[in-house]
Amino acid sequence: MLKMAPLIPEIISPEYNYLVALIVGLGFGFALEQAGFSSTRKLVGLFYGYDFTVLKVFFTAGVTAMIGVVLLSHLEMLNTDIIFVNPTFLPSAITGGIIMGAGFIIGGFCPGTSAAAAAIGKLDGWAFIGGATIGIFAFGEVFPLLEDFYLAGNQGPLLFYDVLGIERITFALILTAVAIFAFVATGMIEDKVNKKPVHILSGNWKKKTIAAAIPLAVVLLIMITPSRKEFTMEKLEARAAAGECKPDLIDADKLAFELMNNYYHYNVIDVRSPEEYEEFHIATAINIPLDDLHSTAYRELLNQRIQTNVFYGASPAQAKKACLVARYHGNTTSLALDVTAEDFRNTFYGEINIPENPTKSEQTVALFRRRAAEKMKEIEANLASREKPVQKKVTRVQGGCS
Repeated sequence: MLKMAPLIPEIISPEYNYLVALIVGLGFGFALEQAGFSSTRKLVGLFYGYDFTVLKVFFTAGVTAMIGVVLLSHLEMLNTDIIFVNPTFLPSAITGGIIMGAGFIIGGFCPGTSAAAAAIGKLDGWAFIGGATIGIFAFGEVFPLLEDFYLAGNQGPLLFYDVLGIERITFALILTAVAIFAFVATGMIEDKVNKKPVHILSGNWKKKTIAAAIPLAVVLLIMITPSRKEFTMEKLEARAAAGECKPDLIDADKLAFELMNNYYHYNVIDVRSPEEYEEFHIATAINIPLDDLHSTAYRELLNQRIQTNVFYGASPAQAKKACLVARYHGNTTSLALDVTAEDFRNTFYGEINIPENPTKSEQTVALFRRRAAEKMKEIEANLASREKPVQKKVTRVQGGCS
């Protein structure tokens, strides 16, 4: 199914995706045409140095989109972890870029701008689309011969800031500064090539300075302010330290009894890492790492009324913190397991010995734990088809001049 983007919560219902896509497409085409991208002379001016409109428009669009993504992620309205990133095939990407660039220079269009030109009735735009269509079918026919080269050098979904080894927000700041420098430099080159006075250094400096300062200020503000997650956790820790929040606890035997008899009434949540969860988890448990628990993506799950949340982790403190996160977001009935996941494992799945002369209480507890372990294994087997841990839907977010 087509998805617009991983906005949290879904601001746009999936039923309207195609309608929104149509509106966005029309808007994109209108913007291209108004920027002059239906003119081959303006488009190829980038390569000859007399018109850098293409660079300025697309750099502006890219930087604006980048800042928007970083800002929405900072406010936790966008989950960037589930945005689909195309894998990098460097040899074919370089070859395709050379072919694309050559076609751009010779034909005067890229695929997106040719559609904008064709939409207003330009014959060269239609000719370019026709040639591109023939090329697409030709590539499809010879693809078996090119497949090995096409898929060579798979480096997975690379991100530029990961390759550079820097933080995403730092990269955003650098790229914004580079964009501003590029606008100034290309403006000077453009005027010199066209033998005009260098106007970029004259005119209303106040407006130009404000235009350059706004994106830089937004990125810097994101850098110095805590994210929504950090703000939430700081508030929770402060309230917990002040003794305002004391989560309700449940012991291991009580939880095991409830799972044996009423497991469908409980939403057991393991807040450890996925690796720890895979190594061992309590029957029926789903995995939401503590760092992700505050996300609005899980708000509906945490606040359901038909099941009581039971959190456990690598330590009782971790479970208590998870319980407080759920309470902060509106759930007042969550419970925290008073022992660690490892303690629970040893209690029910470790060696359970009955003393030679046990008291009635010791014998009852030992027999209960053996039975509970068998029952929980049976429940887990019956629920094996249940999706665990919670899987995030991968969303393909595509766009650009391609």
